[in-house]
Amino acid sequence: MRRLGGIAVLCLGVGVIGLTGCQDTASLQLDPLTTAGRDGNAPQLGYDAVMRIANASRSAQDFSNAVNLYRHAAEMEPAKTEPLVALGGTLADMGKIDEAILNYNAALKISPHDGEALRGLARAYLKTGRPDLASDPLALAFHDTPNDPKLLMLIGVADDFIGQHASAQDRYRQGLKLAPADRSISLDLALSLALSEKYNEAISILKPIAQRPGATAQERQTLALIYGLQGDQKSAGDVARVDLDPASVDHNLAFYESLRRLSPDARSRAVLSVSAGSRPAS
Repeated sequence: MRRLGGIAVLCLGVGVIGLTGCQDTASLQLDPLTTAGRDGNAPQLGYDAVMRIANASRSAQDFSNAVNLYRHAAEMEPAKTEPLVALGGTLADMGKIDEAILNYNAALKISPHDGEALRGLARAYLKTGRPDLASDPLALAFHDTPNDPKLLMLIGVADDFIGQHASAQDRYRQGLKLAPADRSISLDLALSLALSEKYNEAISILKPIAQRPGATAQERQTLALIYGLQGDQKSAGDVARVDLDPASVDHNLAFYESLRRLSPDARSRAVLSVSAGSRPAS
């Protein structure tokens, strides 16, 4: 198994560690300003085709090409929210959170109840460490779709950010009733339980997931973190070594010990501040 360097970065909400691999999809290049062709004879690509190529570019992590294409699609169909929402997500993928917020808000000016725009805006605010700003779009989205498990998970993340771990855990459990096989909700529930020092319960939820065939580095390294927060350095190291090189394991174990020396509130803020920087946009 490939050894990964660096500390395992946590990411609540829609997956907890940003250790995703690159897809094999070939990057499709298109100059959005010359979609009629260099010689002027090729047929002009329509909105649907531009969006398909933009989505393929984003999937291939060719973010700059995707951004140009989504912008062009938004110019082609200014009454549609989809390109603005996708543009916001791509900019968030690039770490350009302020620009992402602008595009999500632009989509909401077109359709104030657009669920994807509301969720994207909330995620972006969480990435900036401002759960207070995420509350309004989350409340509106919840009013429209109260039984969406992913939305319940995102509300739980926001609750964790403000230290309301019991409320967060209630949200995660509600989400699991609707989607019992959703591993990302279980992972966030486990981490929330660990932040409220319910380590045994957290481990009982996450350990079977992290040990099953097909488990991700994300799941294993979150389990390692929980062991580390509990003070079980041996178990934390054993799990971490599955994915990390020896120097990185030592670094992580030292980080876990530094977290244990903090107050519960400070520990929670430290973990969540790391997680916010690598949260996926969608």
